[in-house]
Amino acid sequence: MQFNLGCQLTYSVIQPSTFIFNIAPASNDCQTILSEQLQITPQLDLAEYISPVGNSRLWRINVPEGKLEIIYQATVNLFNFYDNPQEIDEVAIANLPMDVLVYLYPSRYCQSNRLWNFVQSEFGDLPSGYSRVQAICQWINSKLVYLPGSSNVQTSAYDTLVERNGICRDFAHLGIALCRALNIPARFVSGYAYKLEPPDFHACFEAFLGDRWYIFDPTKPSLSNNLIRIGTGRDAADTSFTTIFGQVNPEQMQVFVKSLALEEVNRENWAIANI
Repeated sequence: MQFNLGCQLTYSVIQPSTFIFNIAPASNDCQTILSEQLQITPQLDLAEYISPVGNSRLWRINVPEGKLEIIYQATVNLFNFYDNPQEIDEVAIANLPMDVLVYLYPSRYCQSNRLWNFVQSEFGDLPSGYSRVQAICQWINSKLVYLPGSSNVQTSAYDTLVERNGICRDFAHLGIALCRALNIPARFVSGYAYKLEPPDFHACFEAFLGDRWYIFDPTKPSLSNNLIRIGTGRDAADTSFTTIFGQVNPEQMQVFVKSLALEEVNRENWAIANI
């Protein structure tokens, strides 16, 4: 499917500052950028870096005092990989690819080492495989309240489990931490999500099962089918859409995703991968 997507970001820069943006879709075997435009006001030099993790594209801009406006839009072709969930099993640590092992470890926002007793009592006796990760997502979706403004940049998976509320970022962190506590590699994914209301940057997670990474969304499972990936990392610390070094006041953020397909296919019951 093809999507037209983008964002408009506006800031008031109090003192000369450096911005690192992670707002452009990544390029991979399942995701192709057909066209894109970036407008920076005022006109400033931009440095680009392609992260080796998920091919995330990072843009660095040094900004003087004043106003900054970023307008980005792109047309993306998305080719999801669909698989039968019943045929996807967990992978023993001894057989995992070496570059996947890092996603077993606790990280800044995903303290899986603090959740071992809980995850064993709730999910330890479930059959291994794709269905166990689905059960984690269903538990999060049923037990937590989606509550904007209930968390901040300090909120971790452990905090979310205790407070039982949060936003998509918090739901994803908890899913990652619970999977890692079961020795299932899991990682954070940021992106543009079609039909997300209200429109915003979205967060979900991937678990490594079988021979690839599969997408899971404990916030809104129906969005997994149409997620255009931006960033991939251990948690949100690796994938922030904007990182600012300096004194800055955010003023406006608008995000949009439109489908260019004549007909949409519903494949919610399939296992989905797009990398």
